[in-house]
Amino acid sequence: MEYLIKVTLIGLISGMTGTSIGGLMVFFVKKVNRRFISTTLEFSAGLMTSVVCFKLIPEAFKYGGIKFTLCGVFLGVFTILLVEDFIGRVEFIRVKSKNSGLLRAGIIMAIGIALHNFPEGFAVGSGFEASVSLGMMITAVIVIHDIPEGIAMAVPMKAGGFTSKKAFLLTALSGVPMGLGALLGALIGGISQKFIGSCLGFAAGAMLYVVYGELVVESKRLYSGRLPSISNVFGIVCGIIVTTIN
Repeated sequence: MEYLIKVTLIGLISGMTGTSIGGLMVFFVKKVNRRFISTTLEFSAGLMTSVVCFKLIPEAFKYGGIKFTLCGVFLGVFTILLVEDFIGRVEFIRVKSKNSGLLRAGIIMAIGIALHNFPEGFAVGSGFEASVSLGMMITAVIVIHDIPEGIAMAVPMKAGGFTSKKAFLLTALSGVPMGLGALLGALIGGISQKFIGSCLGFAAGAMLYVVYGELVVESKRLYSGRLPSISNVFGIVCGIIVTTIN
């Protein structure tokens, strides 16, 4: 029980820390800089791609084998597809302000990232079940990954009319589902070695879809220049360094 509480707290604190750091930007910026947000999102995408491909999936193969890992990956992708469908149904959100479009975008982004933080927490919990070093590495990378997501949530809400404190608070709270995901990942991953592999595969599939189905797409929608693509490559290289060190 003590172990589960520790893993849950690690997931909760790391989820809120990353988004909160990104949310602090609302106290320093007054308008949306699309190029900056696009560049940070692409770096996050590249970083996560490396960690998933060079660390998470190989570890999943080691514990669950090809069959259980691939089942987990496809289940993770399917789950996020369902989440996307849910977010699409939230399009009824209406807000009244001078920049209502930005505010609405920020709110929907917050809902989406809060839901996506659950499988990221799942990766943390199942990672700790595999090994402490893997769990710590995944936690550190997700904290870094959540910073640009926090920026992408908070800045549009601030520019859309929310006060800095309100935008920051909502951004920080979006990290809470990571704690729940970490608890579930640790519980299910503790059933057997093969379940650990499936859990890691699930987290890998979910995060890969978030990266290429949403982060990169959103980045290109915000800004289509070369800088974000360079940032993506830089993120991949940094991810390779992180996985090699660990």
